[in-house]
Amino acid sequence: MTKDHMAGDRMPVACAPPLKLVFVGGGKMGEAIIGGWLRSDEEPAAGIVAADMTVVEPGAERRDYLSRSYGVACVSDAEQVLAADLVVLAVKPQVMMDVLAGISPLSAFSRALFVSIAAGLGTARLAPALPQGSRLVRVMPNTPLLVGEGASAVCASPTSTKADVEFVTALFACLGQAQAVGEDMMDAIGALSGSGPAYVAALLESLVRAAVEQGLDEGLAQRFAVQTALGTMILIDKTGQSPQSVREAVSSPGGSTLAALAAMDAAGMDAVYSEGIAAAVRRSKELGAC
Repeated sequence: MTKDHMAGDRMPVACAPPLKLVFVGGGKMGEAIIGGWLRSDEEPAAGIVAADMTVVEPGAERRDYLSRSYGVACVSDAEQVLAADLVVLAVKPQVMMDVLAGISPLSAFSRALFVSIAAGLGTARLAPALPQGSRLVRVMPNTPLLVGEGASAVCASPTSTKADVEFVTALFACLGQAQAVGEDMMDAIGALSGSGPAYVAALLESLVRAAVEQGLDEGLAQRFAVQTALGTMILIDKTGQSPQSVREAVSSPGGSTLAALAAMDAAGMDAVYSEGIAAAVRRSKELGAC
């Protein structure tokens, strides 16, 4: 897959590796970013090492797992962090403000660059809750960054610099594609790509169930469904064709593909995705207002 990112003239000195990285939250998305940056040989992530990472995670079992798996230091409370250059806020939106209330007075975080990956929470709400003197960049990633195929939208805040945004965009480009956007796009991008892996997985589940109903073995149906989806995405990406042109190339007049698409359209397929994206955007705005 191609990788997009903004090319900055230089990194801010405070964010040039080696960095003291702190992850506040050691859940699945935080883990995906940790693992991706440690595995990457692309700059600027290539300069990141486990010895410079600390994860703040309240769960003892989770701390043990992350420490064993990645060699990172894990602590139960932000008060145990000694220094922080880059802080990834990887907790759920519903608890974010409480977490920031505990971090804000701590001197270790006072000059850090914060990266929030919480859906729905805008920079206007987050920035005032951060330690005085810190900066903020907001990112909307998705779970395929676990395998280096993520899609991450990055936006500035009133406290960030152009160099901050360029640096964070380059970091997330090491995990797939990353693009700087205006914050007014973040809810829609979250609904599209942030939640998108669930839509794609749900589609594959439906295709597999339908194929099983037609007599295929479930394992065989899943292998063919996954490969078909993967191959189609690569075809679109590598050739630059539009989804419409790929669809039309497979749809012979009077053939079985057109019969299937007509039945799906009659069942409301287009409306399903339109209503789903709209519902995700509404919920993102609701989370931001909580």
